[in-house]
Amino acid sequence: MQCPTWSVLLLAWAAAGQTPAQGPPPAPEETVTFRSDAHLVIEAVTVTDRNGRPVEGLSAKDFLITEDGRPQTVSFCEFQRLRDGEPMPVRGGGARTAAPVEPAVSMGLAPERAGSDLYRDRRLLALYFDLNSMPPADQFRAQAAAVEFLRNRMTASDLVAVISFSGVVRVRQDFTGNRDLLLAAVNQLFLNQGWQWGGQSPAGRSGEESAAEYGSAFGEDDGEFYLFTTDRQLAALQSAVQILGKVNQKKALVYFASGLRLTGLGNQAQLAATINAAIRANVALYTVDARGLVATPPLGDASQPTRGGVALYNGASAMAVASDLQRSQDTLFALATDTGGKALVDHNDLTVGIVNAQRSITNYYLVGYHTTNSALDGRYRRIRIQYNGEKAAKLSYREGYYAGKQFRQFTVADKERQLHDALGLGDPITDIPIAAELDYFQLNSAEYFVSVAIRIPGRELALARRRGAERTSIDFLGEVKDEYQVTLANVRDQVDMQLGGETAAQLSKRQIQYDTGFTLLPGTYSIKLLARDNETGRIGTYLASFVVPNLNKEEKRIPISSVILSNQRVELKQALFSAGKAKELAANPLVRQGVKLVPSVTRLFRRSGELLVYLEAYRSSVAATKPLLAFVTFYRGAGKALEMGPFALTEAKADRLTTAPLFFELPLGGLDPGGYMCQVSVLDPADQKSVFWQGPIRVAP
Repeated sequence: MQCPTWSVLLLAWAAAGQTPAQGPPPAPEETVTFRSDAHLVIEAVTVTDRNGRPVEGLSAKDFLITEDGRPQTVSFCEFQRLRDGEPMPVRGGGARTAAPVEPAVSMGLAPERAGSDLYRDRRLLALYFDLNSMPPADQFRAQAAAVEFLRNRMTASDLVAVISFSGVVRVRQDFTGNRDLLLAAVNQLFLNQGWQWGGQSPAGRSGEESAAEYGSAFGEDDGEFYLFTTDRQLAALQSAVQILGKVNQKKALVYFASGLRLTGLGNQAQLAATINAAIRANVALYTVDARGLVATPPLGDASQPTRGGVALYNGASAMAVASDLQRSQDTLFALATDTGGKALVDHNDLTVGIVNAQRSITNYYLVGYHTTNSALDGRYRRIRIQYNGEKAAKLSYREGYYAGKQFRQFTVADKERQLHDALGLGDPITDIPIAAELDYFQLNSAEYFVSVAIRIPGRELALARRRGAERTSIDFLGEVKDEYQVTLANVRDQVDMQLGGETAAQLSKRQIQYDTGFTLLPGTYSIKLLARDNETGRIGTYLASFVVPNLNKEEKRIPISSVILSNQRVELKQALFSAGKAKELAANPLVRQGVKLVPSVTRLFRRSGELLVYLEAYRSSVAATKPLLAFVTFYRGAGKALEMGPFALTEAKADRLTTAPLFFELPLGGLDPGGYMCQVSVLDPADQKSVFWQGPIRVAP
């Protein structure tokens, strides 16, 4: 950073051709330039004695700080004293605000003024309401909890902010101690959602329908990406903690949601990125399950169809219902525990979740230092703080953070190194939203082909077009590791795209699809794949664990491959759909006679189009000559919406597995727009075996 005063003076003299008014011109001297590349790191440190009481009166010399083993110089130390015993006035609270209350700011907080003591000796709590995930009944409980806390439990030390997510992350009320402003923000927030205190929701929309909002803040085309609601929720939460990161003090965010489901092969990179962003911003997440104490019927409630087959009688259906609830709470536990917070689940008094966050922040020190490591490499840096005093004390603080990342005008070699470095980062880069689907097909008695389909929203092309680019390219880099973290396969590819004369609005409606594949043995694996837009420098990460089963051991059911749902077939000469090696394409069962079946990663279909279904059944040689029977059923809510079949299929490949490819072309005109559960059933009358597969889809007008 150059000193601005001297720069302006030197430029002014040079432009006017003047020298100082008195004395001869000075001898030429070397221009002095001041630069500062240091990054300020602020730690909230709680110091207690043996009895758990806060230790006061410490200064910078009482702390020793190392970062990755390198000593750091403490720049400042400031004690934050909270007055927990002093209650708030019955009405208002603005009189205790240390500075004028800032108005609510959409998409951000008011900037912290230099030298301001607005946040000094204050506890910062942010109430975050994920309206997309909460049905009306849960929204009512979350509102009641917030109102109860603000009216009866808020203290004079508390500054509270209100943040919401309903398609876009918005700060409804900046940090303030004014109770009236906070109550107005909370009530107005839920009033906009169709709720009044003690009233009913006129819309009556379910949680799934309310999640499909349009105009998201993250750039994805919601019509294609609405099914990946967990990534959207986590990305919104990441945006919220980044907003709070602009304030230096220790902060707690109370997250109200109706669970978070990381189902199937969800992108785990977004979960890691959200947790790392919270650690970096010094924000502890206190997650609250707004559903409260749930009494789950053993076979599910009226919002979902009862699972059929033998699972209805052997207890598998009841276990599936219970595990579904447990999975929706596991992510809440992960967010809380990994950021130093606490999760509140299976509890009807949601106010306890806010009180837990309130009690977690006591008197603490703000200790800052300028790190000697100025590299913006995104790597994790471990911090160790020691007490240098005479008395014994216990320290509690953030034990590390991830450095920032930025994209510069690299050379070709620099870009390649940057992409490989990003692959090894513990903090995934999620600038680009990525949806992916992994499918497996048995090739022989030992090997399986794993097909990987990656989809990126067309907004990335639109950004490149706005910059005036006529062409752009997407770099792909990835690797597959086994359970022992040994790399078994990798991919490095580039897809070039001609933007032509299309406008940014036209490009935003397109989708970028990339396909590749690997040959693997049965086992447990993890995949990490990066996509980088070479025009904008934005990077997205897909990270997931997956299992390739050993179908040779399947005895009770018909062994089948993954089920592919698609709405298009394209020729291989189209670059966006044929990227990959020739060997991979030859082994890919989705490629036939130069035409590739493109998996619908986001499972969105049009009523005017067709649903293409493909899977493979692996039969015994005895039953290979007898036909298989297949049904396709669509469930909506608790009832059956449509059933097609039976289809008699006798086609078989001439291979050792006696592979029977099953392919259906189903018209969707008989389905109303909305969400469905698609079930594919395959029956083998000869072996008296069957198999069922289910997956969610959405039908658009």
